[in-house]
Amino acid sequence: MSSVLIIGGGAAGMMAAIAAGYNGNEVHLFEKNDRLNLTEYTQAALVTTCLAMEKVVEECGLHPDITAGLSLGEYCAIAVSGGMSMKDAIVTVRKRGILMEHAVPAGEGSMAAVIGLDADKIQTAIAGTKAEIANYNCPGQIVITGEKAAVDAAAAACSEAGAKRCVPLKVSGPFHSAMLKGAGEKLADALESVEIHDIKVPYITNVTADYVKSPADVKDYLTKQVSSSVRWQQTIERFIADGADEFVEIGPGRSLSGFMRKINRDVKVVNIDKLEDFEKYVNR
Repeated sequence: MSSVLIIGGGAAGMMAAIAAGYNGNEVHLFEKNDRLNLTEYTQAALVTTCLAMEKVVEECGLHPDITAGLSLGEYCAIAVSGGMSMKDAIVTVRKRGILMEHAVPAGEGSMAAVIGLDADKIQTAIAGTKAEIANYNCPGQIVITGEKAAVDAAAAACSEAGAKRCVPLKVSGPFHSAMLKGAGEKLADALESVEIHDIKVPYITNVTADYVKSPADVKDYLTKQVSSSVRWQQTIERFIADGADEFVEIGPGRSLSGFMRKINRDVKVVNIDKLEDFEKYVNR
């Protein structure tokens, strides 16, 4: 049996405040706080929670054979793989969030989830609109991104092509679009001071849906990831083709487990979202 750790998003832990240099008077991560809706805080908070939860699982003697993370979750995957320290992952993700937050003026970009239409048909429908595919989440759920007018036009075209629904997403920018290439270039500068280590647990990058074979490639993929499509469905299909038969999602929420059911129902999926899930998994 080959076990895959998949990492999406979640809430926050105080380690983000310490490692990323937050002012404790600004953000109390266990309390309701509007600042957690800001990308610079949200991204580091998500990574912190997932890494903290994964660390507890590993301390119980359970280790993944391979790993991957969706979007910012890729930083968790790299830390789990041994390629980056936990602190560097959190600090870099905060910088990533700041760069993404300010890359495009508010209101100029948007994203929308296209429900019930194949990726090929979406690609055909949005051709000429300047909108792009941001996320290949699973069959029947694709996210488009770009300038607001382009996304609106693309959503209308997808509806006309047969999509069941096109749902605008409440996000602060057109993530994973060409509009964020400048943010990626600035992220590359920030990554220069980050030490990359040997990869001990194989992981797949969002950019290519293939394994990262060399530590020298890590920074380049993280730079490109900001403005590239997240090939999540293709990533999971690659794992399954390579013999993976158990997937463990760590982090608040069940989004990735939901995607898994639409990608392939024949593999085992475990979701660790709360203490009861953790206890059930480690005591199986």
